[in-house]
Amino acid sequence: MRQVIIARKDLNMSPGKLAAQVAHAAMAFMSRPIRTWKVYMPPPDVYEHWFCDVFTKTVCEAKNRNQLLKAVTLAEELGLRENVDFFLIKDACLTDLEPEEYDENGQGRTLTCIGFRPLDDEIAWKISKKFQLYR
Repeated sequence: MRQVIIARKDLNMSPGKLAAQVAHAAMAFMSRPIRTWKVYMPPPDVYEHWFCDVFTKTVCEAKNRNQLLKAVTLAEELGLRENVDFFLIKDACLTDLEPEEYDENGQGRTLTCIGFRPLDDEIAWKISKKFQLYR
């Protein structure tokens, strides 16, 4: 079992910004239930083979926004659901990045990463094999 995170390379994020965005992506699957005041109890396989193991992660790179969005299409083809199985991470553009889009409140946002919940290696491999490791 491992968690796949894919970050955009074209944004040329500083090491600190990249680390923060990847951290957001790593935590998204756990923070959603907390934000909605739901008790989060991971499925037994995730608890046993990820929480009680080594928190295995693979961080890959997407060349640009379009390539990152291809990961969404691939995930959906595998039956994975946004905001349940994978999470799009959008930076609030308060420091390093310029907005690519604006939300309903006029807040600028830039899509930086996609983070998946811990997945069986077989499914994680089907996603990560399409992307190279981040370097």
